[in-house]
Amino acid sequence: MEIFVVCPFSGGVNVSSFFLRIRDFGTSGSPVDALPDRAGQRVTNGSSVSVVLPRPIKETRGTVRIRRPRPARLGTTAVFALAGLIFWLSFTVSGGNNIRTDDSLLHMSDLIRERARQNESLESATAALREDIAGLTAESEREEPAAPDRRRDLEQLTGAAGLADLTGGGLTVTLTDAPPDAVPLLPDVPEPSPNDLVIHQQDLQAVVNALWAGGASGVQVMDQRLVSTSAVRCVGNTLILQGRLYSPPYTVTAVGDRDRLRAALDASPEIANYRQYVRAYGLGWQVDAHESVTLPAYGGSVALRHARPVE
Repeated sequence: MEIFVVCPFSGGVNVSSFFLRIRDFGTSGSPVDALPDRAGQRVTNGSSVSVVLPRPIKETRGTVRIRRPRPARLGTTAVFALAGLIFWLSFTVSGGNNIRTDDSLLHMSDLIRERARQNESLESATAALREDIAGLTAESEREEPAAPDRRRDLEQLTGAAGLADLTGGGLTVTLTDAPPDAVPLLPDVPEPSPNDLVIHQQDLQAVVNALWAGGASGVQVMDQRLVSTSAVRCVGNTLILQGRLYSPPYTVTAVGDRDRLRAALDASPEIANYRQYVRAYGLGWQVDAHESVTLPAYGGSVALRHARPVE
């Protein structure tokens, strides 16, 4: 009697040797090679039970397959690594803050305004203390008069340092931005850029330097007296002077001989360059003479914070 069995392997095989030779399926010279590979076909070998397998199984004896990484997998790994690096850099740069908004710039402008108000309050307090010192000094001189020479030297040094009011003839120079929609006022002049229409730091510095070169006894920018530690700086079209902010028009007033001051302004190459833009685009330039003008004393601190005198 014959029994017909269908298994998920290819070819027929003697049951007595099936479990012993299962590793030999598909090898050369095995009984499987001579058997048909159609499922459900009866295979008879004498009176033994035969097995019909649906398809052949190929096996290579003695070989080891090494799985190499695919290029697609390597590309995916590189993309994820790059994305992680970008996220880490964004977190490091932002410091945990949102870098897509202008909040940091707004905070900076608010901080500048707050510091300007603090500086103004401190300057007022310093001026009040100086008045107290001046009153105490006058009272001390009444009780114990100082030598005239010493008093005169003290007044000269105080005036030269900008720590006392200064009155005399002088000039006031006013600089103004051009209109934002300004057009060339002269032929063969190119269209202006935004930088051509505003007052820059170099323009203010040129006026201040020219007035000092013209023999000015004292110079005031806006409402502040310039001293040895003063610095005229601009951020955009905003003037920062001794911790306070100013917008144009800018005024520079000097006490001294008016003819010499005006001649120094006319002789400055930097001012001559600025006045070319005045004629080309309409920036403001005005010089006013004064029979008598008073420059108030500087009310801030004169202590050196970031420099030391040479010993």
